[in-house]
Amino acid sequence: MKHAMPPTLIPCFQEYNFEALDPVQHADLIIERILAYGNRSEVSWLWRTYGWERVRAWVQHDGARRLPWRRYTLWCVLLDLPRAPHPRPREQRIWPY
Repeated sequence: MKHAMPPTLIPCFQEYNFEALDPVQHADLIIERILAYGNRSEVSWLWRTYGWERVRAWVQHDGARRLPWRRYTLWCVLLDLPRAPHPRPREQRIWPY
């Protein structure tokens, strides 16, 4: 597994010491932030570093709780995963969609 994270990811980890993040130890956090806020080159790094199956398993297990709902839905479509039910009842949503 490659350990050098792209420096373009620094804005995604403002509350952390970027140099102290370890791609092995902090994999869940890194996967979450890249899927939520990463650009194409950063997502490409994600696939090379963690592999398709690991990222897909993370989205399936943690994505509904940890990703913004629209991003979660996008990754479910792209990874051919069934989408979890929306966490809020329809009447509590800001937008009815």
